[in-house]
Amino acid sequence: MTAGFEHILNWRLLAGSHPFPGPDGGTCINEAAIVAAGLPYRAIRASADCPPCFSRPLSAYALGLNDAMPDAERPRLMAFVLRLSGSADTDEVEAERTAFLARESVRRILPPLLDRAGMADLAARCEAASGLPAALAAARAAAWRGGNVAQGASLRRAWLQGALASAVARTATAAVQAAGEPRAAAEVAEGAAPFLPEAWALAAAILDEALRIGRQAPGIDLLRARDRLDAARAVRA
Repeated sequence: MTAGFEHILNWRLLAGSHPFPGPDGGTCINEAAIVAAGLPYRAIRASADCPPCFSRPLSAYALGLNDAMPDAERPRLMAFVLRLSGSADTDEVEAERTAFLARESVRRILPPLLDRAGMADLAARCEAASGLPAALAAARAAAWRGGNVAQGASLRRAWLQGALASAVARTATAAVQAAGEPRAAAEVAEGAAPFLPEAWALAAAILDEALRIGRQAPGIDLLRARDRLDAARAVRA
């Protein structure tokens, strides 16, 4: 895929599900991917609503990011519009993708947040986690300490420290949950973002690499995809 092509698709991503693309091309990432692939349009409220050819963990993560990202950050996801349809793979590959999303959220997003919270030892432990069990153990330790620090800060009325520690506890807990529910991995970036401006870029990089695991979506001609998106928008113009 050519980097920087996104403007050619001339489409606007919005949070939430939509009955049909409006005149401004407003849909979520998965709905846009359906239109671009030439599949019958459907509203997507959860990854289970996606066509069977969409990878469930990857579409769940993409949907979570789509709904959590601020408007200024959401265009990052346009780079993935042509990569979701046809990405579904075997149960083993989908499990590998789910593990990757959880592990890399711990290894990449939690460490800089933990550093900002003064928990450098846990940041190093998360970054060094080489497998999912080690990553989840590190995330559980971070969630426990973040909760304790937040409670102590509240008693001292140290509001900024408490907010940061609460973010640590919330994001670390989401990372643990992501091992079983891929959409929770998006909550890691969402919880870190107020204190970590690069969180959304890190999350997009994780999605990019997860899409390289297993079956790749078949190539979709860029201009044909644009024409399909334009046609869908024209219906509502």
